[in-house]
Amino acid sequence: MTSTPRRSVAQSLQPGTQTRPVALTIAGADSAGCAGAQADLRTFQAFGVHGLSALTSVTAQNTRAVRGVFPVAPRVLERQLAALAEDFTIAAVKIGMLGSGTAVEIVARWLERQRCPVVLDPVLVSSSGTPLLPARALGRLRERLLPRATLLTPNLPEAQVLLGRAARAAGSDLADIAQALRALGPGAVLLKGGHGGEDPIRDLLIDAGGRVRTFRHRRLPFDARGTGCTLASGVAAGLALGLALPEAVARAERHLQRALRHAYRIGRSGTHVPG
Repeated sequence: MTSTPRRSVAQSLQPGTQTRPVALTIAGADSAGCAGAQADLRTFQAFGVHGLSALTSVTAQNTRAVRGVFPVAPRVLERQLAALAEDFTIAAVKIGMLGSGTAVEIVARWLERQRCPVVLDPVLVSSSGTPLLPARALGRLRERLLPRATLLTPNLPEAQVLLGRAARAAGSDLADIAQALRALGPGAVLLKGGHGGEDPIRDLLIDAGGRVRTFRHRRLPFDARGTGCTLASGVAAGLALGLALPEAVARAERHLQRALRHAYRIGRSGTHVPG
């Protein structure tokens, strides 16, 4: 009896023999490579997911400050989304910085024709304090995109802006804040507690059934850029791979903590980036 020969490595890597799920990031480009679409694409790659990008803006920034934000023309954003939709089966979408009410509307209309999970990371202000969404566009974001989000992933300052009130992180307040955010329409909320001063930090997930899951991790002795992007795009990658939402969030949380343990310093400011 003869055994069946094993396929060689070269045979197993023949072009066309492998496929990957596809995830799309709709976000701004970070010229420093720390956050935004660049961080999302790195995360998709780490999860084994092919990453697409539709850029909403180009930024001039370094590790010290944002020097300029330049929105792409509405027609350019529309053409990017149309080109991707006609060629790819998109398994998940992650939305980051939109930058304008017009971009919010374009993305909302495009999502009406899609049937895939959406992770919305409401990027409203940069790490250095630069506003990234005009106040007049906030109502449109609440009305048009929050109800379409499978998961909303705000930090505490973003939660405060979305709710229009102070958001504290003490005691049971995290759960109250997350429930108030879920009442705005998203299917689930992952509220990030890093700005609350607690140690360990708590991130709170409230799903569509009202179930609560807490993720705890120790506060590191440095600030890092791109953590919110990495976490949200990690969830999107997990959903693209077919994971249920709680497991996609858990896997993204583990990935971020591993990446932070290998964070490296970059730029003259000594900014840390998940590695």
